[in-house]
Amino acid sequence: MPQPATPSHRPGGTVAPPLRRLLEFTEPSSDDVCLDVARGPGPLPRALRPWVRHVAAVDAPPPLIRERNGRMPTVAFGAGPARVHGGSDPVRAAPRPRARGRGGPDGPASPIRAVRPVPYDGDGARRHDPDTPTVRADATALPYRTGAFTLVTVRSSLLRLGDPRRVLPELLRVCRPGGRLVVAELVRPAAAGRDRDRLERLRDPDHPGTPSVAELTELIASAGGGIRRLDVFTVERPVEPWLAECRDPRAAERIRDALVEEVGGGPRTGARPRLIGGELWFTQNWAHIAAEPVQGRVPAPVQGTSTAAPVK
Repeated sequence: MPQPATPSHRPGGTVAPPLRRLLEFTEPSSDDVCLDVARGPGPLPRALRPWVRHVAAVDAPPPLIRERNGRMPTVAFGAGPARVHGGSDPVRAAPRPRARGRGGPDGPASPIRAVRPVPYDGDGARRHDPDTPTVRADATALPYRTGAFTLVTVRSSLLRLGDPRRVLPELLRVCRPGGRLVVAELVRPAAAGRDRDRLERLRDPDHPGTPSVAELTELIASAGGGIRRLDVFTVERPVEPWLAECRDPRAAERIRDALVEEVGGGPRTGARPRLIGGELWFTQNWAHIAAEPVQGRVPAPVQGTSTAAPVK
């Protein structure tokens, strides 16, 4: 049985195992100029900052939800305990290479072992990193020139930023030829149905649905991205911190009841719950995809987009 992947505790915060795995997959370099596009603040820009030349962050809520509610609620992936398993998806997980370049402040080591701590408030909410420039912008019209960044990242946000058929071409547009776009998303196992989305939508009515790995890679390829590497794996996490982010206590109770019923032999939910040390846990499936702009297929800048570079 896989052993628990214990989070790294450092003064000021915790780096969760899934984030460490993503950092190693991303291969940050001391020459990289990075852009992270997300829905609300997240831990990735701060985690990347020691390993790259420059990091900029875009907070890009979808226009429709922004107009309806006045603000965009953030669904955080907590820093609580997690068990990281090797990929069980039919797509083989790619080996995770070491970080490129000379490494971070601790010398030539992989960021999975030496990354700076990611700060979390006591309730698990993510805090803004004051050292990372953040702008608010439409993900389909980023205020940067074509090819401005060597590394563009989007974590757990792609399908929440608007129509991915419009968002992905824009992410690839600002990515330099020879650079890379790294997408990290929850995915649906190939053999699973869509029952899992029912629980996600109970927890978050704005949940856009969970794509399969094939659907996600096809979206990226159709937008002009050449898929270069793929890492598919599962994460087990406690149910209660996840349900604490649910806006409706009655919906949280319905989800909890469904998971407990499944553990007792009831209908499957797609979350594969089980009891670990008397605590209810469930499983998520993640995919990390690294792509690069395909020459001749990246669209021109969106009208009205600034031509200024992010750094000199």
